[in-house]
Amino acid sequence: MMKTLDIKSNFLALDKKYSTLEHSAIVVVPAPFENSTSYGKGTANAPKAILEASAQVEFYDNEMNKEICFEKGIATLAPLNMKKKRAETALKELDKIVSTLIDQKKFVVTLGGEHTISIAPIKAYHRKYPNMSLLHFDAHADLRKEYQGSQFSHASAMARVCDFFPPERMVQVGIRALSKDEADFIRSRGVKTHYATTIHRAPSTTNWQENVVRHLGEQIYISFDVDYFDPAMMPATGTPEPDGFFWNETMNIFRAIRAAKKRIIGFDVVELSPIPKMHHCDLTVARLVYKLINYTFA
Repeated sequence: MMKTLDIKSNFLALDKKYSTLEHSAIVVVPAPFENSTSYGKGTANAPKAILEASAQVEFYDNEMNKEICFEKGIATLAPLNMKKKRAETALKELDKIVSTLIDQKKFVVTLGGEHTISIAPIKAYHRKYPNMSLLHFDAHADLRKEYQGSQFSHASAMARVCDFFPPERMVQVGIRALSKDEADFIRSRGVKTHYATTIHRAPSTTNWQENVVRHLGEQIYISFDVDYFDPAMMPATGTPEPDGFFWNETMNIFRAIRAAKKRIIGFDVVELSPIPKMHHCDLTVARLVYKLINYTFA
């Protein structure tokens, strides 16, 4: 039996009528796993911070002219107990939960935690949707074979995904920090990587968001590392990188997905490292989660 959170601590602080597992189309899964963060720490605190901040997010989306949370329902599971667990064990448990929810025809939103946790929901969704594309937002390629002695480092998350997922169906956006080995992997294995330097140097008339969407299939899973954003907007992350991206240009990618009539099937948001008394980062991530839900269902 999966335990859900009540109005005091669930996503958007929703009343029971709109947040039971039985009657909700959307399920938020908090996965506070942190084992390999290599610079700034604190990703284990992110799910709680996002849920707390979400109580300040408005239900109404003016772009969609809807209160999608009341139309579809959003349940929030109790945070998974991932403290001191080995990565393989944590991922196996998360995979089982996400797979069960998918079988129940739920749309699953996974909240990390470090990027390693994304491996599990991506694997679960890929079993259900073998032809899906993976849209990966990040400052880092995360394609290292291993990092600091671990194959399950947050810097190796997408390498582990490529152990079971076709690299040529991975589309990366915002990459601006990687090793030569990762660059070689991208070239040799056909990963569709849209580098920050290339995007920022393109003429202002270039619609780079449509170029991203052209590489995607009809079914899209999104893995969103918040260090994709520029540090001026998102300082609360373990390894912030300059030359990042901002809100509206990012939303234009999701608008282009909708315009192309392609379907988001699930997503995760990872690598927030909350900074005490810096509320805007937590609130921005909470709003990102709700905005992605709106783009999916509205």
